[in-house]
Amino acid sequence: MTTYLLAGGGTAGHVNPLLAVADLLRERDGADVLVLGTKEGLESRLVPERGYELLIVDKVPFPRRPNRAAAAFPARFQRAVKQVRAHIREHGVDVVVGFGGYAAAPAYVAARREKVPFVVHEANAKPGLANVLGARRAAGVGVAFAGTPLKRGEVVGMPLRREVVDLDRAAARAEAAAEFGLDPDKPVLLVFGGSLGALRLNTAFADAWRDVLASGWQLLHATGERSDLVDPGAAGYTQLRYIDRMDLAFALADLIVSRSGSATVSEVSALGIPAVYVPYAVGNGEQRLNAASAVTAGAALLLDDATFDGDAVRSEIVPLLSDARRLAAMADSAQHVGSRTGAEDLVALIDRALAEK
Repeated sequence: MTTYLLAGGGTAGHVNPLLAVADLLRERDGADVLVLGTKEGLESRLVPERGYELLIVDKVPFPRRPNRAAAAFPARFQRAVKQVRAHIREHGVDVVVGFGGYAAAPAYVAARREKVPFVVHEANAKPGLANVLGARRAAGVGVAFAGTPLKRGEVVGMPLRREVVDLDRAAARAEAAAEFGLDPDKPVLLVFGGSLGALRLNTAFADAWRDVLASGWQLLHATGERSDLVDPGAAGYTQLRYIDRMDLAFALADLIVSRSGSATVSEVSALGIPAVYVPYAVGNGEQRLNAASAVTAGAALLLDDATFDGDAVRSEIVPLLSDARRLAAMADSAQHVGSRTGAEDLVALIDRALAEK
């Protein structure tokens, strides 16, 4: 039996695709799947909950400036590599698959030193440093978006959650409408900004929600767990802090306004839902790049965070709500951008690396 070590974590963007691949490997041939992560990351909770053994490696951030932490980095990183090498030997690991994050970099080095093949998956259009370095020696490199600048990168798409992959939006619409207290026969605009919300989006729709309803649409708005936005309690406007069943929210959505994290763009495109993305302006610009392929294909629009307010909703989004032909064209384009087979395509890349071992 093949033993797989999947390395990554820190954020949902790393953990969710990792778990999607782990589930597929386990379902396919009952493989022994182990996960490498840190004590601090989201994986410390999500991985054991899904029934996988979590092997721990020290969290060693790459230094960004010359300081005391930078001076200590080489020794700390080598200690992390030794930890991973010990895991590989103890469990007889046959292949390592890295998804970025703090666990990935030492996993790549350890795999190379143990002469175990390793595969890299990059979820963002702008790759992280660990994957940039790992891709140079990897047996295979899979990317979620075309144009991702990684050596020998192959587009495999994003490994998606099973509830998204298996979603029949039309069949689930009535259930979804009942879940959120909305009318299944009226179109729905879904707005969300991630688990913590997006202040810019919340402020804009706090100003413009009446205009959305006046256009004949309903509004499903996830404001985020830290939001203090007041729910007006209006008919046709469902406001929630957090949506547990995002699959049902997607089933009900006829248009989406959201940030453009890699998982969001991949899921929305895979489901063929037209979208308006407002990339988060903080960071290294990866959110704007994540949305680029969908925008180029005509599946989505891109609006700037700095100028996104109630007036932008009224001038850019409300007119779109009344343009059924344009929305249909965007939905059709999304079907050609997205993929529901990211997990399968990445596993095929892993199989190839093992065959060439």
